[in-house]
Amino acid sequence: MSINLKKGQKIDLRKSNPGLNSIMVGLGWDPVDNKKGGLLKALFASSPSIDCDASVFMLSTDGKLQNSSDLIYFGNLKSRCKSVIHTGDNLTGDGDGDDEQILVNLESIPKHIDKLLFVVNIYNCVSKRQHFGMIQNAYIRVVDSKNKKEIAKYNLTDNYSNKTALIVGNIYKHDGTWKFSAIGEGTNDTCLKDIMQNLARIECAYGV
Repeated sequence: MSINLKKGQKIDLRKSNPGLNSIMVGLGWDPVDNKKGGLLKALFASSPSIDCDASVFMLSTDGKLQNSSDLIYFGNLKSRCKSVIHTGDNLTGDGDGDDEQILVNLESIPKHIDKLLFVVNIYNCVSKRQHFGMIQNAYIRVVDSKNKKEIAKYNLTDNYSNKTALIVGNIYKHDGTWKFSAIGEGTNDTCLKDIMQNLARIECAYGV
């Protein structure tokens, strides 16, 4: 049975799933469905689609990104070791189910990698004047790739108005196992470069 996590909760991914190795991390979101009409509805209807991008920072034990190739996103879909694979970019967020999926082979992750930080940002958010207050139903879930059973899910329910990036969750090594932490914090980072430069602050503030 899948565990519904709350913000700040942690779970041992292997406690109820001995031998767990291959997982799928699904991330989803929907554009706000504005039904109020009038000027606000017209503004939403005329605005460009919101292009959210899910990415993974493969971090070393000191919380640093040692190589740019350890950032997995729409421009770099596979890690060099092929332990982390992004299945592709969804440009609109429309439709049911996961909008983007990331495949992870826990046993193949290099020894120097201690954490997988999952983030979502809005592409060209500044020029489009978009933020996560325009997004609803955001979540992250972890699925056992072998039997397709959902292990855990975290629904992000905070108010993220004027936030342009989400630090969604973190999968990390701990005492010989892998754990997942539900973070769900919004930031004002406008692109992956900003997030990369602020990793030390993010780690300190959110316990990454």
